[in-house]
Amino acid sequence: MEQLPELLMPAGDAERLAFALAYGADAVYLGADRFGMRSAPKNFTPDALAEAAALVHSQGKRIYLTLNTVPTNDEIAQLPDFLRAVRQAGLDAFIVTDLGVMTLCKKLCPEVAIHLSTQVGIMNYAAATAAWEMGASRVVLARELSLEQIAQIRQNTPKQLELEAFVHGAMCVSISGRCLLSQYLTSRDGNRGECAQPCRWKYALLEEKHPGEYYSIAEEEGGTYILNANDLCTAPFLDLILAAGVTSLKVEGRAKSFYYVASLAAAYRRALDAVLSDPTHYNCPEQTLDELQKSSHRPYSPGFYFGPEHARQNTRSGGYIREWEVVAVVEECKEQVAYCTQRGRFFVGQELEALLPNGDTFLFVPDWIENAQGEKIEATSHPMMPFYLPVPRPLPPMSILRRKL
Repeated sequence: MEQLPELLMPAGDAERLAFALAYGADAVYLGADRFGMRSAPKNFTPDALAEAAALVHSQGKRIYLTLNTVPTNDEIAQLPDFLRAVRQAGLDAFIVTDLGVMTLCKKLCPEVAIHLSTQVGIMNYAAATAAWEMGASRVVLARELSLEQIAQIRQNTPKQLELEAFVHGAMCVSISGRCLLSQYLTSRDGNRGECAQPCRWKYALLEEKHPGEYYSIAEEEGGTYILNANDLCTAPFLDLILAAGVTSLKVEGRAKSFYYVASLAAAYRRALDAVLSDPTHYNCPEQTLDELQKSSHRPYSPGFYFGPEHARQNTRSGGYIREWEVVAVVEECKEQVAYCTQRGRFFVGQELEALLPNGDTFLFVPDWIENAQGEKIEATSHPMMPFYLPVPRPLPPMSILRRKL
């Protein structure tokens, strides 16, 4: 298997897993149908986990299972049978938060490594060392740490202990995601994978003696989103994160689309390779910076890496910046004709951009489209319809076609 440092990508289902691997991930993390912090994705059954692990290992890569909820008594009673069911899958690690879950994992699956989740909130070297002494081989650091603090943790912990940190994706307004707002406001517990994301809502004032009358708390038109954190983006200073001692670079997003996974894997693969090729003279590749604008995202910030004053919030909007739309995935390409599956409607004559699994891109304008029956059509109007179109150069399978909105 490849050695650390690693690019660690999310996989919400089998399709997203395949795109993560194809576009450059060294490792993937995913959830099962229970005990994971993301209930929205399809996730994996025990049988599907075994298939996923076989695929990952066939490529010399690693696979980690999230068991990072805080189980109730009833739920923890179900965990031993679940662990027995997934033990044969061949997983490389469990990502856990609860100490009871950790104990059962070590007892029933001693061959599987333990990674302590960011939900644990490891902020100092004493906590990281304690995790090592309890049997964890890796800690996923709290997102509130600066580069200086991470370096201090690295200097004061066992060298064998791996440090993982988030490098891209959504940020939670609460400390390392341990939030009670969703449970309080909607009865959907964010600590058990059901967060309703109330931090992204638009808020107003309601005065006790004036029921039904809402007062804006915005300084400008459009309201205010007082809890809405910007997205994390570290590609411009990825070298500093590695220099601080981080060994696993984690991208957030198990609930995100296959396109998000592919685009971000391609961008960070290129950036990580640039760091590894010349650690002392890193300049973030222009292709990476360009690609980071083509997946949906909130405004970017460096998070807490340079101190809390740089962890920005977007108080003007709760939505995403979306400037590109996926229109197709290439299944096969012969003699510069691509056989594709539709993922979004487009018309003959519209300019498209191809994103290849190696991260390369190019623009082209197809002057015809044919349906599966070989009939000329003007647009790809039906979801998941197969079709053909000419391309200026061969495209490997799993290439993505997109258009600018």
